[in-house]
Amino acid sequence: MIVSELIPFLEELGASPRKSLSQNFLIDRNIVNKIIRTAEIVPGDSVLEIGPGPGALTTALLEAGATVYAIEKDPLFASALSRLQTPDHRLHVFLADALDHPLAAIPATKVVANLPYHITTPLLERFFLHNFSSLTLMVQKEFGQRLLAKPGSKIFSSLTLFGQFYTTPKSSFPVSSHCFYPKPSVDSSVIRLDLRTPPLHSPEPFFKLVRRAFQQRRKMLSTSLQEIYPTQQMKETLARLGLRSDARPEMLGLDEWLLLFQKLSNEKCC
Repeated sequence: MIVSELIPFLEELGASPRKSLSQNFLIDRNIVNKIIRTAEIVPGDSVLEIGPGPGALTTALLEAGATVYAIEKDPLFASALSRLQTPDHRLHVFLADALDHPLAAIPATKVVANLPYHITTPLLERFFLHNFSSLTLMVQKEFGQRLLAKPGSKIFSSLTLFGQFYTTPKSSFPVSSHCFYPKPSVDSSVIRLDLRTPPLHSPEPFFKLVRRAFQQRRKMLSTSLQEIYPTQQMKETLARLGLRSDARPEMLGLDEWLLLFQKLSNEKCC
């Protein structure tokens, strides 16, 4: 839906973009089509969409032959989506909050969505713990950069490790703020993440260690974690793993973090 179509539609509906719901609507058809290609949507796919709004992406998903399960919190837009229903009833709309709606009740295998930016992280946490095969998501540009960051980068963070723990990044592309109405203050990115089997069955102790280290990311690990592991023990453990004794948290990739965690877990703290 281009802007010349969107504005009359909103006026007829009696709706306006709500900042509290991060409602910035995609108005570039080329970007919509690129999202569909990135997600590799084929006839028969079952797709979860979050916050479809006026339905530009919903329309493209249905045209590609997918069955769409759309969760929309705004009652005006949820009701208006009925106009997109297909003869074979491939559109299912839920008037609900995506943070609360039971994902287990939705038989979707892929997620394709322009995520509300203010709840991106908690939504990802829900997606990672569900049995989806892939996530193709529009996110804030800086958020996407953090997810895809490389070790040693200033933006490599616990979020990066969290994403890599559950997924394998497949592709990404930038989206200008000019592609939305109303125009947001930031640019966006579309990222494709393929879910994988997590490397640990009980990840919470691992992430507790990671979060603690990144809370003091400017400090060496031997300093930021000294309340758990004595400085000398940490330095010796890093050295035995072939890592620098003065390493800071962003210098270790996921595999190195996993090795460090497993080594520390097997060692008794003094």
